[in-house]
Amino acid sequence: MYDICGARSDGKVLNCPRGSPSVKPDDLLSSKIQSLCPTITGNVCCTEAQFNTLRAQVQQAIPFLVGCPACLRNFLNLFCELTCSPNQSRFINVTSISKVKNNLTVDGIDFYITDAFGEGLYDSCKEVKFGTMNTRALEFIGAGAKNFKEWFAFIGRQAGLNVPGSPYAITFRPNVTEDSGMVPMNVSTYSCSDISLGCSCGDCPSSTVCSNSAPPPSTKEGSCSVRIGSLKAKCIDLSLTVLYIILFSGFFGWGYFHRRRERKTAMSKASSNVTDDQYQNIGRQKNENLPMEMLEDAPHIRNGVQLSFVQGYLSKFYRKYGTWVARNPIFVLFTSLAAVLLLCLGLIRFKVETRPEKLWVGPGSRAAAEKQFFDNHLAPFYRIEQLILATVPDGMHEKSPSILTDDNIKLLFEIQKKIDGIRANYSGSMISLTDICMKPLGQDCATQSVLQYFKMDPTNYDNNGGVDHVSYCFQHFTSADACMSAFKAPLDPSTALGGFSGNNYSEASAFIVTYPVNNALDKEGNETGKAVAWEKAFIQLAQDELLQMVQSKNLTLSFSSESSIEEELKRESTADAITILISYLVMFAYISLTLGDTPRLSSFYISSKVLLGLSGVVLVMLSVLGSVGFFSILGVKSTLIIMEVIPFLVLAVGVDNMCILVHAVKRQPLELPLEGRISNALVEVGPSITLASLSEVLAFAVGSFIPMPACRVFSMFAALAVLLDFLLQVTAFVALIVFDFLRAEDKRVDCFPCIKVSSSYADSDKGIGRKKIGLLARYMKEVHAPILSLWGVKFLVVSVFVAFAVASIALCTRIEPGLEQKIVLPRDSYLQGYFNNVSEYLRIGAPLYFVVKNYNYSSESRQTNQLCSISQCDSNSLLNQIARASLVPESSYIAKPAASWLDDFLVWISPEAFGCCRKFTNGSYCPPDDQPPCCPSGQASCAAVGLCKDCTTCFRHSDLQNDRPSTSQFKEKLPWFLSALPSADCSKGGHGAYTTSVDLSGYENGVIQASSFRTYHTPLNKQVDYVNSLRAARDFSSRVSDSLKIEIFPYSVFYMFFEQYLDIWKTALVNLTIAIGAVFVVSLVITCSLWSSAIILLVLAMIVIDLLGVMAILKIQLNAVSVVNLIMSVGIAVEFCVHITHAFSVSSGDKDQRMKEALITMGASVFRFSFFSLQIDPPKFKPIPPPNKLLLLNPEPDCKKKRPLMYWF
Repeated sequence: MYDICGARSDGKVLNCPRGSPSVKPDDLLSSKIQSLCPTITGNVCCTEAQFNTLRAQVQQAIPFLVGCPACLRNFLNLFCELTCSPNQSRFINVTSISKVKNNLTVDGIDFYITDAFGEGLYDSCKEVKFGTMNTRALEFIGAGAKNFKEWFAFIGRQAGLNVPGSPYAITFRPNVTEDSGMVPMNVSTYSCSDISLGCSCGDCPSSTVCSNSAPPPSTKEGSCSVRIGSLKAKCIDLSLTVLYIILFSGFFGWGYFHRRRERKTAMSKASSNVTDDQYQNIGRQKNENLPMEMLEDAPHIRNGVQLSFVQGYLSKFYRKYGTWVARNPIFVLFTSLAAVLLLCLGLIRFKVETRPEKLWVGPGSRAAAEKQFFDNHLAPFYRIEQLILATVPDGMHEKSPSILTDDNIKLLFEIQKKIDGIRANYSGSMISLTDICMKPLGQDCATQSVLQYFKMDPTNYDNNGGVDHVSYCFQHFTSADACMSAFKAPLDPSTALGGFSGNNYSEASAFIVTYPVNNALDKEGNETGKAVAWEKAFIQLAQDELLQMVQSKNLTLSFSSESSIEEELKRESTADAITILISYLVMFAYISLTLGDTPRLSSFYISSKVLLGLSGVVLVMLSVLGSVGFFSILGVKSTLIIMEVIPFLVLAVGVDNMCILVHAVKRQPLELPLEGRISNALVEVGPSITLASLSEVLAFAVGSFIPMPACRVFSMFAALAVLLDFLLQVTAFVALIVFDFLRAEDKRVDCFPCIKVSSSYADSDKGIGRKKIGLLARYMKEVHAPILSLWGVKFLVVSVFVAFAVASIALCTRIEPGLEQKIVLPRDSYLQGYFNNVSEYLRIGAPLYFVVKNYNYSSESRQTNQLCSISQCDSNSLLNQIARASLVPESSYIAKPAASWLDDFLVWISPEAFGCCRKFTNGSYCPPDDQPPCCPSGQASCAAVGLCKDCTTCFRHSDLQNDRPSTSQFKEKLPWFLSALPSADCSKGGHGAYTTSVDLSGYENGVIQASSFRTYHTPLNKQVDYVNSLRAARDFSSRVSDSLKIEIFPYSVFYMFFEQYLDIWKTALVNLTIAIGAVFVVSLVITCSLWSSAIILLVLAMIVIDLLGVMAILKIQLNAVSVVNLIMSVGIAVEFCVHITHAFSVSSGDKDQRMKEALITMGASVFRFSFFSLQIDPPKFKPIPPPNKLLLLNPEPDCKKKRPLMYWF
């Protein structure tokens, strides 16, 4: 083939099928050929026109390969030999010709070439990366070839009109017949590990210099396990089982010998003639018959039981205080109410925080600081609007059919038309998608949709071949111009399709349509307001029209916008008002009934406590409002959970104290005056109420140490609300008890105290006000206490609950950190289906950025080679280490090598990439030949324009130092690179791909304050995957930063919300230890009994451990919400432990007698009122669980379970 004899209609030139001897070129042409083809010397078989065509064609591929000189050299040698080799006739055979304008032209050839050359070429290029797209260069110049034969087949395919590729067919043949006279071309190839043409470790992992840089080993370690026969047990499970057996055996042995010794001692003593009940009644009668003066001076409560100093002091205080309140109820009531109402004035400054980042992330968060740095120096991550259309499986266990059908694609065009037609009103302006969408390379939105293969134009669908064109683009999305998107960039099918395996895109069962929308730093500004307005219209359209369109085609549709979660949580929160009201009414009715005496028709209107119960509920609300008002004065914003959850929490805690107070007064002898009964009741239960309330406040207050702001604020508000509730109970509620008992004694009707019943009715119902023993109390006295007194039952109870605790320790190791998005949303939310589909269909993870701070690009610094990954970069550079980490995605969670603006910039300025960095004769920037002004827009051929014919490369090799720019060259050409548009002649232009990757503020001083390198996480389907990916990215960055002495940190949009889970176990253990320890200290100070305090400590610890075990069984994840719930469970459990412990400590007799009395007098009340009050919960009255609540579903202390619900981002 010699010379050019014609051209196709698209301008591609065709060679002449002419067999002529090689010719000696002139010196100028020879030097040109030598610059591109150094292996060809002497005579050549090409004209200057042919060489210029060759040079123009290979310049499109050079930017992809120039980072690996060995690959580029081999690639150029292939086409140099094909075009200009003097021995061309020995391995090229023209097989077909065509006539163009009466000239014969080449239409097909056989290219005889050895497999050795093909393998050498492919091996040198197969790992070369194209950083801009985070993929291999062969995806663009070889259609993703898996071997050299596939690559040669792609190169030799005859291109259609206006399609990049060869104008004639090339058939590569490795074998020749003996009589053909042909000799396969076998030019020596260079290995990518060749030192003289060395490639980077990222482009050539097999290089010897990279042998010490193997991929990091997987950090996932299998858990320790032991095999016993066919049974495989975890080491911790086996260890705990052995521990339990040892404890069980020791306890059983100790109990057995202790029991025998007790029996021997009992047999030597005379039996008592007084029964337990008689003994207790005598003790009570002694105490009740004492005059008031003697009771006031006694340092004990009953039967000679000596109290601690603190308890004695509290008893004296409550005796005097009770008498004073009974004598001055009006003053106490109005003073206490005035104080709390004064706090309520702070509600004037009440504000609600609804921004997810302010609810989830504390001010000291590293992730928040890194996000702020990224947003301020580079750009905030774009907003995401998304649609997922999926097919429906034919059967339960059937695979979903492919969504790539003619009807489905046409449906997608219809949906797109409706979305393009959205007009949202914002401040009088009509906002469309084009007003807010991200446009990286022009005026077209960067919509990620399979429709981009048709340039988002339905008229191109039939013209380009419909579904077949889509299948073609799956294999050629990087190389075929017909598959380029409307925004002039390749579209990776994995971003627009879902539900496929591997690279089998044709099996995809879902369309994934993503609309990236510009984001702004100012969340209250116009840009954000426009986006939110459009998002609301987008969701409304999806719900009203798109859903019906899709369902009519037997498809499913899920959708989401950036503001969806926040809007859904607001919607659900406002919908809870009726639920809260109903729950409070039910709670009020229950309290009113249980506070009163046993209902009797003749006296119910007198003995009932409806008004007292209502007053107690009002006091709870006032305590909550007072807490909110106090913190509002301090400028602390509330959250939507405060008014919804804390009232139930405080009421659940406070109703116990209210019931205990009322029934303590009822137990007092009616012979005493009312002030004596009030005083004695406070002496009896005041210390335990104080101990329980103080412990609860401290336990709740510990939650304020949780770093998550929503949980911290909740804990602060709850702690103060419980404290205020306690103060109101011992002041206002006691005064209200006085009024209520005075009303009942005066025979006045409940709720209508002005109505007084005649004396005849009064005489018919004597004893009003005295509490008869109830069913539960009788059960405690006659069944529960006697059974629990049996030695065998005691042993069984302890053994069973210790077994629960040991089993829970084993189970809690299975708890995973996180908080599923679906849990925080209403069950009827459209986002429920969306999150399900995200986990099921998405095949690509979140973008991951490695941000480098203060990059010194000066000539004196080595940091350029420490970061880059092309030729002459350090083998342990940042980008090379990212590439190696991507080889072990199961542990690194890095899916691909990083897109590197630095690599592409160094290639862009390289003299080898002669179509990229160019300048006019006046020194100004000259774009590639296929861009304006070199080639005006719409020009069919740019060859004849000639405006840029005098442009030269920015640098010659001699201008660079080891192929690296000087400080001034770097400073001058970096803005050129970032504004250069990519095109066929130079794909390395940085505009669009790297516009926000470099912060040019102050870069003139030789230091770039911030720059980022983008890659992707692997698909993250579970919460634990998000947590582990964050941990892995931080560990990786820390290692690289330490080795390179450069400050590097990872950033992804979800890091800020998952940072809390990195040390959530440490946070949980520390805070729970502090909470339980605080209760222990308070108990020890008040009771001065180390044994009682230790028992409370042990029981609380077992409750928390059992809760963790239940969490593992129910698959409840560990997060800040569940940690707060665990801490609150400590406070609530105190209610069960402290009152019974205090009743036991002040009772008389032996241990069994004291246990019985404690269960009868206090156990029944605690169990009845605490258990049943906590059972009344909002979810019991609504089908949808509140998304923003901390709900306690089962408050029984030995088996508490919680369902954590809180905001999602």
